Amino acid sequence: MAKIKLATTWLEACAGCHMSFLDIDERIVELLNHVELTSSPITDLKHPPESGVDVGIITGGIGNVDELEEVKMMRERCKILIALGDCAVTGGVCTMRNPWDKEDVLRCGYVETASTVDGTRPGSEDLPELTDTVKAIDQVVPVDLYLFGCPPNADRIWYVLSELIAGRMPKVEGEALRYGMDE
Repeated sequence: MAKIKLATTWLEACAGCHMSFLDIDERIVELLNHVELTSSPITDLKHPPESGVDVGIITGGIGNVDELEEVKMMRERCKILIALGDCAVTGGVCTMRNPWDKEDVLRCGYVETASTVDGTRPGSEDLPELTDTVKAIDQVVPVDLYLFGCPPNADRIWYVLSELIAGRMPKVEGEALRYGMDE
């Protein structure tokens, strides 16, 4: 049986969801027996191959134009798209900037701080433009599977991946919908 091709990407978030993915610990060896990790923030390959992948995992919300394009690319190249973690599912804590104009947010974060040098905001063509608001993944593209949590715990992530490896669409219901890591 051919390995499932898996791609992950990390958008506007803290990295907790990818850390939780790594927290499957020794099960990662078992995972790699069944999955080809084509691209991920933990590899040098940052985008899924043009030929596509079986499963794509997105963590984080969409808060700038580069992330917006990344989400569209992931949807185009992934047969099954998973929104992993509260920022991907709902926009999460990143949406706290949404009530304010993006220029006000940038001024507050970069100019009106004690660490600001010369009262200017850093500028570079390498810094992507902010979107007007932070959005959840499904506000931009269709999502096939949602995995809540901040971050979802490793056992939930393992359950979803092991079901996909077995050729089944995971049922995220009951206890799997519990919020947080209080298990």
